[in-house]
Amino acid sequence: MKIQLALDRLSISEAIQVTSLVESSIDWIEVGTSLIKEFGMDSIKQLKQAFPQKAILADTKTMDNAKYELEISFSAGADIVTVMGTAPMITIETCIEIAKKHQKMVMIDLLNTSEEQQKALFSLQDVILCKHIGKDEQELSKNSWNSSGFLKEEATSNILIAAAGGITLETFPQLIKDQVDIAIIGSAITKAANPTEVAKKFNELAKGGILQ
Repeated sequence: MKIQLALDRLSISEAIQVTSLVESSIDWIEVGTSLIKEFGMDSIKQLKQAFPQKAILADTKTMDNAKYELEISFSAGADIVTVMGTAPMITIETCIEIAKKHQKMVMIDLLNTSEEQQKALFSLQDVILCKHIGKDEQELSKNSWNSSGFLKEEATSNILIAAAGGITLETFPQLIKDQVDIAIIGSAITKAANPTEVAKKFNELAKGGILQ
């Protein structure tokens, strides 16, 4: 399992600082939607420059204008870009086409998708599907992660499964049980008193270890 560090509601310098503390324990770096909205493509550029060996995901949450948004994101240094699963299928297909052209990847965010939409998305090839509990839902209903809601075998062989939304050390083992490929972790690491130690614990679990 890969660990994706989600960087949100931070300045670019704060994002670089916290990432530097946990770099050895994470696999992918997510430039969160809040960073992109506040600082633009420069947030992607600076994170890629600071951590050139790490895969950078730009959480653009694309809904339309796919070619433009993916082209500028990949040009800024992104390796993976997100598109919403509720977007028109032509938008999603365009994202996949542009990503293939650049030899990059697309993550499809399943937030608020219907069962019918999910069924169509599970038939795609060479994408990442992300089961996502949104921030508003977490804050207003106090809902946090306890299951990915689906098993990896439901997807085609060329699909990776990601999970995001309030993941903690306590709920993390469920993701392993659900065969999730990518665990997206934000506040549990970035707001921890000791981000380095917490990230190491997540990494330990992800690699099959047992917390001491």
